Amino acid sequence: MRGLLVVNPRATSTSRRVTDVLVQAFSAEIDLEIVTTTHRGHARLIGERALDEHLDVVVTLGGDGVIHEVVNGLLRDGPGPRVPAIATVPGGSGNVFARALGLPADPVEATGELLDAVRRDRTRTVGIGRADDRWFIANAGLGIDAEIIDAMDAQRRAGHTATPLRYLTTTIRQLFARTDRRHPRLRAERPGLEPVTGIFLAIVQNTSPWTYFGGWPLDPSPHASFDTGLDLFAVRDLSIPVAALTARRILMHSPAGSSRRAFVVWHDQGDFTITATTPTPFQLDGESLGAVESVRFVAFPDVLRVYH
Repeated sequence: MRGLLVVNPRATSTSRRVTDVLVQAFSAEIDLEIVTTTHRGHARLIGERALDEHLDVVVTLGGDGVIHEVVNGLLRDGPGPRVPAIATVPGGSGNVFARALGLPADPVEATGELLDAVRRDRTRTVGIGRADDRWFIANAGLGIDAEIIDAMDAQRRAGHTATPLRYLTTTIRQLFARTDRRHPRLRAERPGLEPVTGIFLAIVQNTSPWTYFGGWPLDPSPHASFDTGLDLFAVRDLSIPVAALTARRILMHSPAGSSRRAFVVWHDQGDFTITATTPTPFQLDGESLGAVESVRFVAFPDVLRVYH
């Protein structure tokens, strides 16, 4: 079996010691070449190389962002039998994709699970999403969700670590001090149905949970799954009472409040579009992609083979 190990050295939980353990462990089972990413977009090029060289597996050490890039490289020509499998070792702050597959959050323990999966050839095929011309594995967001990621990226560039407390304070600051809470910019449309307008925030999930606050799952769409279409959770009111209901729903995985008045909740969707009246921040798998005015989301079942 031939493969590549893609290491993101800037990921939150990645260290030289973890990398060394992982390399020694996987090298016993896979003819493995180690590649360290050096810049944004590098992992996508590595995924394309794995596709072109007809490799069997790509192992990733990093967060959801590095998997996102690798998958977009692997699927450059679309789904098919030539696409290498993925084995992902959690090394970021959230690690939504790896944890949704049932892997331990600890990278060394996850390595042990994946080694057993490789030896037994234990894989599953999961569905993923596509946002316009880009694939995503876990989630997408327009509005406040992406604004928070932009703010966190700015703090990382300033040398700050992405801790749960920093995410919390950034979220509160963004919601109550910087976001326009009076003029919603988004609307959601499905083919053949009336559009839903007056949306401030749109969260699209390909799996559950949406993300994590430390070890606690945050999950506005708890029924989202790799085995179904995409789920949408959208907020239509940013008043303090509705913000409290939204927080309760996300923290407790509870359908708090009236979804008809305050929220838009769509489950198992194959095709829908979010449009904005003005350019609005957009993120995929925790990676900021700038501002957009329209994004079409399409679900693709049974696309990606993963070890678990």
